[in-house]
Amino acid sequence: MTSAVTDPVRTPMRRRSKLAVRNTLLGWSFILPNFLGFAIITLVPVVTLFYIALTDFNVFGKGDFIGVGNFVKLVSDPLFQRSLLNTFYYSAMHVPLTIVVSLGLALLLNTKLRGVSFFRTAAFFPYITSIVAIALVWNLLFSPDAGPINEVLRFLGVANPPGWLTSQDWAMPAVVIISTWRDMGFYMILFLAGLQAVPRELYEAARVDGANVVQRFWNVTLPGLRPTMFLVTVLLTIASFKVFDLIIVLSPGGNAAPNQATVVLSQFIYQKGFVESKFGYASAGAVVLFFLCIVATIIQFLINKRRSA
Repeated sequence: MTSAVTDPVRTPMRRRSKLAVRNTLLGWSFILPNFLGFAIITLVPVVTLFYIALTDFNVFGKGDFIGVGNFVKLVSDPLFQRSLLNTFYYSAMHVPLTIVVSLGLALLLNTKLRGVSFFRTAAFFPYITSIVAIALVWNLLFSPDAGPINEVLRFLGVANPPGWLTSQDWAMPAVVIISTWRDMGFYMILFLAGLQAVPRELYEAARVDGANVVQRFWNVTLPGLRPTMFLVTVLLTIASFKVFDLIIVLSPGGNAAPNQATVVLSQFIYQKGFVESKFGYASAGAVVLFFLCIVATIIQFLINKRRSA
């Protein structure tokens, strides 16, 4: 008698349980290929990298375990020290400059004027242009003797314009200018998306309260862009730490610039790994770069969390 009473209750529960299992398996069937791809292409190489960094692995396949020997060697390596300082120098200039320029472009192009789509496309175009073509054009523009930029400076009265990519002092600022010009369109798109998500009612309320343009920017626009600003800052910082392609085509490995003025951490890793075949030593440098990106992301996350509190 008891089973006859409980069976009608258990049947819907069994059906719901089967449906839940079916939905779970269906969901895993969609995401499992991505997980497998991530494990094979990313996770396994990263774990292997950490192991190789603790060995003296080279092109001949020798890989004796040496512990933290590679990291101890990095500390006293003048080229590593130089590349690390240049990486911080590049990031300290590139991140804020790109944020300011891309946000300024987004504010200018966040309108419904005729032709604004063309200007948005024109600003984004450098980001998808071949890096080799960009390097070739900017090398000509920054030519110390006959470059248009120095010709304009001479016309404006600058007697000794900078040597740009051939100068120890100006090589890195030149790279930052080129990199900012190239990247501003991509981050402009992100800022445009953030600006369009800010409620219009807040601007109307600020106007009613008598807030001018600057006050509306500081009290409405910037707070509304906080999530976008956090994303842009994190992406820019990581990209700045990992900069490679632009410098490698402007001055191979940074060695063409005087006193290795543009050599950065990625070029150091490339030089040691693919040129000198010191894979264990290069992996140690890659581990340092990995932790730099992690630490920078955590710091920015904590700062953003404090501001949001």
